[in-house]
Amino acid sequence: MLIKTASPILSPPEKTGKTQSRAKRNFYKWHRVLGLMALVPVIFWTISGLSHPFMSNWFRPFIPQEVFKPKSQAAMQPQLSIQEVMDRNHLTEIMNFNLLNFDRGTFYQVLNRDSIYQYYSADNGNVLPNGDRIYAVYLARYFTGDKKSPVKEARLQTSFDRNYQPINHLLPVWKVSFNRPDGMDIYVETSQSRLATFNNNTRKAFLWVFEQFHTWQFLAAIGGEKFRIIVLLIIVSVMFLSLLSGLTVYGLFWKRFKAIQQKRKTEGREDKRFLHRFHRQIGLIVSFVLFTFVTSGAFHLLVKLHNIGPSKINYSQIVNRKELILSNLKLSVPDSTIKKIAVVRFQNRVYYQVLNDQKQILYFDAANGQELQNGDQQYAAFISNFYRSGGHQQKGPQQKLSITQIRQFDNEYGFINKRLPVEKISYPGQENWYIETTTSKLATTVAGIDRAEGLSFIFLHKYFGMTWAGKDVRDLVSMLSALGVLVVSLFGFASFISNKSA
Repeated sequence: MLIKTASPILSPPEKTGKTQSRAKRNFYKWHRVLGLMALVPVIFWTISGLSHPFMSNWFRPFIPQEVFKPKSQAAMQPQLSIQEVMDRNHLTEIMNFNLLNFDRGTFYQVLNRDSIYQYYSADNGNVLPNGDRIYAVYLARYFTGDKKSPVKEARLQTSFDRNYQPINHLLPVWKVSFNRPDGMDIYVETSQSRLATFNNNTRKAFLWVFEQFHTWQFLAAIGGEKFRIIVLLIIVSVMFLSLLSGLTVYGLFWKRFKAIQQKRKTEGREDKRFLHRFHRQIGLIVSFVLFTFVTSGAFHLLVKLHNIGPSKINYSQIVNRKELILSNLKLSVPDSTIKKIAVVRFQNRVYYQVLNDQKQILYFDAANGQELQNGDQQYAAFISNFYRSGGHQQKGPQQKLSITQIRQFDNEYGFINKRLPVEKISYPGQENWYIETTTSKLATTVAGIDRAEGLSFIFLHKYFGMTWAGKDVRDLVSMLSALGVLVVSLFGFASFISNKSA
């Protein structure tokens, strides 16, 4: 006859102790699992993050000129007005024009209805074949100071790619590649005589590393931008849980860790778990850094996901020859102060848009030459309302807006936006729209969530709070922070391997 032995009945304190012990083990287990899942992404992100200061600061190629300085209209000495040029070439309408001077002479840069720039001599009205390409090469040589290297390639680029990324904002641009050892590529926007960016072979390599290992653009190539962001959000969530579980494990086990260490020292035994100890100690030190990286990165991704939508329609216009009654050479402003001239249409009128040597943008009626007071603010509000209404021109009375010209970058309108000067149009609810009136382009919009995300990213992810100490110090601090996260991850992985081999 078999006699069944009764299971021992545990007292309530013993049950509680076993439950707590099991919970602790589960936390420890999940921390290892989450840490292993996040290991490769952490290595990718930290190493590519370490490369960023080299790409953007220390290994940034030198270029003699980054801003083009145009001559005044008086120095260009145009012999013909835009009306005379249009008449000689039988042009009944244009989208816009500019007057510029380079080594081939003084030309009207005319944007036709087909969105192609043609160059007409301001002396005789003749067309300069391949004028936009010639001017792009001229600008590239102006910015680099390179008058000798042969041009390997010069092509018009209308979309972003691996070496000319969306962060550069400006399109279309000309990519001018010189045949020289450093493989220098210059990107110029001929419509504004503006340098967009420049890359040599070293910078191209860093760009590839950053694109593949930090922003993971290969995911966009596989499943599109939304797919890329969702995958990254999942990984960032795993990293956050790994951080949280690690801190929880330390909080639950720290007494045990301390007791083990004291016992080892008392008995004089060799420290065989030094990897675990370093992982815990360094992890505690860099936990705040990792928290700032993870939360700011996740916030950045969430806002990008929220803002994904159809591309905005760019404002465009057609100006008829008959509407250009007054000659552009007879405006009531000294030619010696005119640095750039264009034409804009709004409020059922056509105006000459003049940028003077004080960086003021003035507007003169193309019919009678009368100056429009506060013209740049009025035009900025018009363009802003166009973009804000989804490409539809609003009719009826407009709400009163606060409009301010921005001539330098700040925390809200940062260097990343590229365009200056711009007009800042402030709508109710702290909604700001930034318009570059000389191109009729929307530079950026900043609303409540965008503002919060922008500030969190530049201060918690890019450490702009250290700018007061200089760019080099800021970059060193961010690199040390990323290096700390990498070291913690590698010590954690080494601890896992040592457990398996034990």
